[in-house]
Amino acid sequence: MRQENSSFRESVRRIVEHQYFQPFVIGLILFNGLIIITETYITGNQFLITLDKIIVWIFVLELVLKIIGLGSRTYFSDKWNIFDFSIVVGSLVFYATPFVSVMRLIRVLRLIRMIPAIPALRKIIDSLLKSVPALMGILGLSILIFSIYAIIGTTFFSDVLPAEFFGSFHSSLFTLLQVVTFESWASQVARPIMHEVPWAWVYFVSFIIIGALVILNLVVAVILSYLGQDDDNVREEQMNQLFRENQELKKDIQEIKQILLEKK
Repeated sequence: MRQENSSFRESVRRIVEHQYFQPFVIGLILFNGLIIITETYITGNQFLITLDKIIVWIFVLELVLKIIGLGSRTYFSDKWNIFDFSIVVGSLVFYATPFVSVMRLIRVLRLIRMIPAIPALRKIIDSLLKSVPALMGILGLSILIFSIYAIIGTTFFSDVLPAEFFGSFHSSLFTLLQVVTFESWASQVARPIMHEVPWAWVYFVSFIIIGALVILNLVVAVILSYLGQDDDNVREEQMNQLFRENQELKKDIQEIKQILLEKK
């Protein structure tokens, strides 16, 4: 009986690990996304609803096959599998609720699983995740700079432009965000203020230099450093491997030399 179960699990595993299994699932997810988009134009269409139900149960079948073929322990040891499991179970639980459209849309996010399959994308994502602590420091510095300039702007420019620009602290923050993105900042914000307050150019120029150029370059520098760090780690591991192989080769040569001396 145990042998039959093992044989059945092995057969299911071969199906799950087949080269066409994952492309089929991804194609089904894309098709499901098209159905969701179509439902935004044609609401209540019975054919689309039936297709959606069929796809949901295919997702359930995929889930069951993976759990059987890989084993529950192996399956749930992968965070992406836990994500898939939550999406499928949530789709079933909330299918008859107003949240069903949101849950169906979340299933499209399973395309994110393609990222680990592409080395270049995987390297970028890994570097971004590793750089999060350093980026949090830059985020704190950015909040401090924005807050200082927002207070200055509210203090000196609140009466120059309408209140929606520098009338309050939070509106000043939003205006500074517009300035730092270079979206109509000169014609809509800077020049009208400079017409009334001539020294305002110092405020805007210094903020752009510090807030946009310096902070942006810091972010790029941090991410690039972590991208290069992966290459350095690979290079270091290769050098260590060569060193170990060299040591083993020296040891073998010494043993051969010792054997030859003993024969003499």
